[in-house]
Amino acid sequence: MLRNINFLTEISMPVRYKGIEVATNLRCDLLIENCLAVEIKASNTIEPIFEAQILTYMKLLEVPQGLIINFNCVNIFSEGQKTYINDFYRFLED
Repeated sequence: MLRNINFLTEISMPVRYKGIEVATNLRCDLLIENCLAVEIKASNTIEPIFEAQILTYMKLLEVPQGLIINFNCVNIFSEGQKTYINDFYRFLED
């Protein structure tokens, strides 16, 4: 915490459906400042399942932004990251 940035790692998230907790093993890699969910990967490409995963984490954690970082690439800045905005927060901006 050199710069006093609050973060949590490997956050387990309970999933409830109609008041019943569903047995899942959902874990978000990083939650930064309670507003950014980060998923870290090492894959040839950012697969659609990874996008569904980060969007789900964003909704369950109720955070406005998500980020997938893929370390299996030549240049992280141009091809190894993708940012997502939670739809709930997107409409609040209008």
